[in-house]
Amino acid sequence: MMDNAAIASVLETVADLLEIRGDSPFRVRAYRKAADTLRELEVPVARMVELGKDLTLLPGVGKEMAAHILELLREGDLLLLRRLSREVPLSLLELLRLEGVGPGRARKLWQTLGVTSVADLEEALRNGKLEGLEGFGAKTLEKLAQAVARFRAREGWHLLADADRTAARLVPSLEGVPGVKRVAVVGSVRRRVEAVRDLDLLVETDEDRDWAAVRRWGWSLGEEGQGEDEVVGGGELRLRLPGEVPVHLHRTGGEGWGAALHRLTGSTAHLEALASLPGGGTGKPVLSPGGGLAEGGVGGEELGARGEAESAWPEEEEVFRRLGLPWIPPELREGWGEVEAAVEGRLPELLLLRHIRGDLQMHSVWSDGTASLADMARACRARGYEYMAITDHSQAVTVAGGLSPDRVRRQWEELETARKDVRGIRILRSLEVDILKDGSLDMPDEILEELDLVVISVHSHLTMEREEMTRRILRALEHPAVDILAHPTGRLLLRRDPIEADWEAILEAAAKHKVAVELNANPHRLDFPPPWLRRAKELGVKVAISTDAHSVAELDHMAYGIGQARRGWLEPPDVLNTMPWEAFESWLLRRAGARSVL
Repeated sequence: MMDNAAIASVLETVADLLEIRGDSPFRVRAYRKAADTLRELEVPVARMVELGKDLTLLPGVGKEMAAHILELLREGDLLLLRRLSREVPLSLLELLRLEGVGPGRARKLWQTLGVTSVADLEEALRNGKLEGLEGFGAKTLEKLAQAVARFRAREGWHLLADADRTAARLVPSLEGVPGVKRVAVVGSVRRRVEAVRDLDLLVETDEDRDWAAVRRWGWSLGEEGQGEDEVVGGGELRLRLPGEVPVHLHRTGGEGWGAALHRLTGSTAHLEALASLPGGGTGKPVLSPGGGLAEGGVGGEELGARGEAESAWPEEEEVFRRLGLPWIPPELREGWGEVEAAVEGRLPELLLLRHIRGDLQMHSVWSDGTASLADMARACRARGYEYMAITDHSQAVTVAGGLSPDRVRRQWEELETARKDVRGIRILRSLEVDILKDGSLDMPDEILEELDLVVISVHSHLTMEREEMTRRILRALEHPAVDILAHPTGRLLLRRDPIEADWEAILEAAAKHKVAVELNANPHRLDFPPPWLRRAKELGVKVAISTDAHSVAELDHMAYGIGQARRGWLEPPDVLNTMPWEAFESWLLRRAGARSVL
């Protein structure tokens, strides 16, 4: 039976096809609203139906939408979607993944030139078919060609969050296969890399027949004719399943679990750095560059002489103990100096989710969020936070319902009510204020001065030249009201490249003006990248890890921010929102003549 996320995905597809077809914006918005409701819903909608609950009581779910949900639960398919797909080619949805191609442009390409896919668009660009087409000038054509090239470069890559969803679905099922002792996520997903090519799983079984059972399990996952597997070797198997991140299974016996867990987690650079270490006083390496035991080293003859071998390393910690090193957390195993730091005893004490005391960027129904101020506050309190910031968009972001100064003041009235109704958490008066093209801020100073927290960001003119963009951000950082620079590079993983700017100069300015930079925890952003997080740490620039949540459910994205922070070697003192309230309040008052808080 379909889960909430799968039903939401179908409704989102319907919305996209309706918009391409040119249907009413209100109808399109209704499907998107229902999809958002289902993604946020903590109870399986199937369970609600079993209990006889009225689905129309859900926000954005009317009688027609409730009927669609019931049809999907009952049939696993939607008649409306089948009808739409006969009118609008489903391959057009691929075009929407290109930067600069929205539903209107996709519709024009389709209806005018018969372009229904990225491949069609490539051919049309190559043959000059778009030249002279209204709305497709030379500059637009150049950008389309660049967007297609970026799309091709991203093919075969998947968001970390998508890999996590695949793991959440497959691992419990795999653990239930007879003969399987345990399963672990390894590879780039265990290192929490932002985008991955596949999901690596380590499987412990004792007998070959147990591995055969794993193969049968893999084939059974796909619908008839859709499951595909590939035997890579005696102990490896690749699975490609519809709608899932490709899976690579690796088999080991129980005694070799620790060595295999280690070998399959670290990057090539990490394993090569470990392989260069002399082992056990022999002057010979313990590990080969591939992460296995080196011939003639402590991992080979020396261990063998004592009756030990790689198969006798049941736990991963044993690998590091044999190397004379402390355990290196998976997120650090990139070959970025972690081996040298381990040798010298200066590995960081990495951040944990329990260290976070507040979330400093989120949105409500006042702009483009789906929940009220009070609901977001209750959800933050339930997560144990001491403080939170509602940061709805400023007026320049019209597509997100950005707030004018008058609406800002009206929002403050509701916020005061929420403060009284939701006890036990401090709700900061805040905004996500746009950095305009010239570097000025999208809100008058009299509003900025009355905010508890000012978050600034770039949402427009993303293709400015590097020097111009740098000047724009530097000017914004000079404003005395600014506290946090949000999602600094503006990237959307696998969809939009980062803006071009001199990040060294920007971080130095942030240090000078005592402005924090955000690590945006949304799995589509995970912005800042790890190298710049490490540089911020070196310069003493505080990092604020925020979810940028647009719903209650998205507050859980904080875990992705923690993973990215750990990849950036961040420790609790490096992170702004690990501060207890009193220290955070002092930080907000860090500048001479700063405004009062709350």
